[in-house]
Amino acid sequence: MYFTHPQIKLNGKNLKKSFSSFLKKPARQDIKKQLSFYFPGKKFLFTDMGRTAFRLIIEKLNLKNSQMLMPAYICDIFYPILKQYNIKPIFLDIDLKTFNIKPEEISQKITPQAKSILICHTYGLPADLEKLLGLAKQHHLLVIEDCAHTFGARFQGKYLGNFGDVAFFSLYKQFPSLRGGMLVFEKNFETSLAKTSFSFRDFLSFLNCFPLFSFLFKKFGSEIAPKMLRKEKMEKPSKINRVSLNLFSSFFEDSEKDLKRRIELAQLFQEELKKLGFETQEVRDNVFCYVSALVPQNLNRDKLVKDLRKYKVFATRIWHTPIILNKEVQKEYNIDLKEFKNTLEAAQRIINFPLQNYYTEKDIEKIISALKKAKSFGNPQSFLPTV
Repeated sequence: MYFTHPQIKLNGKNLKKSFSSFLKKPARQDIKKQLSFYFPGKKFLFTDMGRTAFRLIIEKLNLKNSQMLMPAYICDIFYPILKQYNIKPIFLDIDLKTFNIKPEEISQKITPQAKSILICHTYGLPADLEKLLGLAKQHHLLVIEDCAHTFGARFQGKYLGNFGDVAFFSLYKQFPSLRGGMLVFEKNFETSLAKTSFSFRDFLSFLNCFPLFSFLFKKFGSEIAPKMLRKEKMEKPSKINRVSLNLFSSFFEDSEKDLKRRIELAQLFQEELKKLGFETQEVRDNVFCYVSALVPQNLNRDKLVKDLRKYKVFATRIWHTPIILNKEVQKEYNIDLKEFKNTLEAAQRIINFPLQNYYTEKDIEKIISALKKAKSFGNPQSFLPTV
């Protein structure tokens, strides 16, 4: 069984790591010392979710009542935050080779009211920071790095999260930490966050890190879980809980070794996908939060994702509903979808394949084999859906 979200391989070492996380007190100073290798001279603040860190950034950088440049191809969870702080987004289309924003769009769309730019390193691939930072400096923009998918990625030898005025991470997207965001900054962000205790939601998330429970949740919890999680994620800004921080710390220890192997497998995966007509994301410094690709245009992506489940391959479609396809967003900001051709195409064709640190070449072969067996792939009579 293959899943995209972080999984824990069942062995003695990992079980010991996992269950000790429920018992011990987090060694915060040790964790920060480890992180200082990646972010020298920076400070860290752990939050319950990455979006909490984003809210704090808005408050501490005084971005309320301003305009912010940001990708059109990004999760719509940002919408309530933008609305809360009266920030008007200036949406930028993406490049279909990288899934990151096109730098040339900045000069075309920027306004005098724009105060900041959100640079998202999508799916683990660094954005073109050389061009983007130059344009940000030219237009006097504060730079926020969205590193939700890119812990450990580097641009020109330097770790992402060190380039902007501030950066935030979603730890649970790359580590089995149940929940957790991280704010990386230079200035002293004095703030008070509510305490978060280990909850029933966290217990379910912990079980979801193991393939058997993931399968059961996929089979029986598809209606209930998303509603429960989305509702909880909108609560007031809070700290990361003790168990989640311990899990992050425990599995972070081997991240450099795991990453090297992960990239090797991802490149093998990509080569096999290309043979089947998929268009893959660039490799340059990619840490592959997922192996993401565009399906061939003669295939129905949604049917393919559904068919793969029959072979226990649970691919995802992040984001098949990016922020500009939210009806409220379209109405609120008068969105003209004709301006976002690439974003719309990516939303229609994107598929994210599972890739875990402990996979082997055999696992990649099995996923590719399942893909070839999928009815919708073997009989490409479907068509690219319209938005």
